[in-house]
Amino acid sequence: MNNPAADRENRLVIVTGASSGVGLWATKALLDLGCKVVMAVRDTTRAQIAAAALGLSAKNLIPLTLELSDLNSVREFVKSFRNLNLPLDALVINAAIYKPLLKQPEWSAQGYEFTMATNHLGHFLLTRLLLEDLMNSDKPDRRVITLGTVTANSSELGGKIPIPAPADLGNLAGFEQGFKDPIAMANGKTFKPGKAYKDSKLCNMIISLELHRRFHSSTGITFSSLYPGCVADSPLFRHSFPAFQRIFPWFQKNVTGGYVSQELAGNRVAQVVDSNEFKASGVHWSWGNRQKKNQQQFQQQLSSKITDLETAEKVWDLSSKLVGLN
Repeated sequence: MNNPAADRENRLVIVTGASSGVGLWATKALLDLGCKVVMAVRDTTRAQIAAAALGLSAKNLIPLTLELSDLNSVREFVKSFRNLNLPLDALVINAAIYKPLLKQPEWSAQGYEFTMATNHLGHFLLTRLLLEDLMNSDKPDRRVITLGTVTANSSELGGKIPIPAPADLGNLAGFEQGFKDPIAMANGKTFKPGKAYKDSKLCNMIISLELHRRFHSSTGITFSSLYPGCVADSPLFRHSFPAFQRIFPWFQKNVTGGYVSQELAGNRVAQVVDSNEFKASGVHWSWGNRQKKNQQQFQQQLSSKITDLETAEKVWDLSSKLVGLN
């Protein structure tokens, strides 16, 4: 007879961007649940220092180098992981870059706009390559969990904010034109760094649903996303104006009521990775835009920009081409 408790012991989880912010706190929460965690990070030394500073035991931590903006690094990471000869039970798509003050686009090792390359294309390739490993795990409960954002969901007020512009991939002209200099936006229009971030997160959420549609019924893998709340003091905002970094957390705590600590956000990520309450596939979990004590999760409605089947298929096909997959 199967033992559900035993099935959950020693689950191995890969967390991208695990050296700081929500990723680091999610790593702590997952370790507390008995999981082993591969910290997929740009700097493994920094990751080890951050883990030690948080009091995490190195026993169940495996730092591995991953530069998501570089597709060659993604492939090398997968090779390094497979050399460990360990089963993979869950993948957390967490890492992200946000540079709202850029005047001109930056470009990845393969020549793609840096924000989209890091947040979407690198994660897309990583997930596609690691699907085989997830399918080979003998654990009955395997998951791919994606960190979404309210700013990419136009069904919510936060997704309608017009500055610099709402998330919108348009007709995917940028993808179709190859996404290389001078094409820096998904819709092929003028570069807007804040919108580039929103668009990349929109792609993350589109792909989470498309993975569910393509693979859940045949593999049993759970594909879902979540918005843990507004982590207003996240290192994600380190490239913003210093005044913004001071004012934004105060505003979210005292005006909107949306503030969530990095620790609580990390705990929520770990719950979505590990708890049976979050086993539903093809959904987006949220705790709402105003935080209350003992607030419970719910399945958030997503906009048509995320759920449209034709758009999802095009994003999948064009992204596959850009990362060198069929």
